[in-house]
Amino acid sequence: MGHTRWLDDEEQRTWRAFLAAQRLVSEKVERRLQSGAGMPQAYYEILVRLSEAPERTLRMSVLADSALSSRSRVSHAVARMEEAGWIERRSCPTDRRGQLANLTDRGFEVLAGAAPDHVESVREAVFDGLTPAQQAGLREACEAVVAHLSGGGEWPVTRDSGPDGPSPAQAS
Repeated sequence: MGHTRWLDDEEQRTWRAFLAAQRLVSEKVERRLQSGAGMPQAYYEILVRLSEAPERTLRMSVLADSALSSRSRVSHAVARMEEAGWIERRSCPTDRRGQLANLTDRGFEVLAGAAPDHVESVREAVFDGLTPAQQAGLREACEAVVAHLSGGGEWPVTRDSGPDGPSPAQAS
């Protein structure tokens, strides 16, 4: 085994502050979204991704990648939201193996109803505690971490680069 690059005191302090901030923000936003809209953050994220997609439709693989989640976890969440009438799943017309997730009008209404309180919780948890300069620094730091860990790829993911072929946007 190679030489361990231990964190120095400042790095340790930064790491622990990052962990605490991430956990506290996630917990506050998740709790408020659950109590206000009756859905977990993961469902909200899926609805948002679909609402921003052309024709409110994404390949399931692209949806999973853009939500930073496993395909099986997204498939389970989509199945639950399908039962609620928020999402419809259908076969991809250009690839028999692929599936598309489509945000229904009902799902869009649910998202639109949840969005104002969700945005307010994000504002309270993150932006109200930071100056504009700190917000810019946070964005730059987060973008650098994302670029480092994702190989500098497109973010958020909007097209399928995997074995399932092109996304609906690419196929049209």
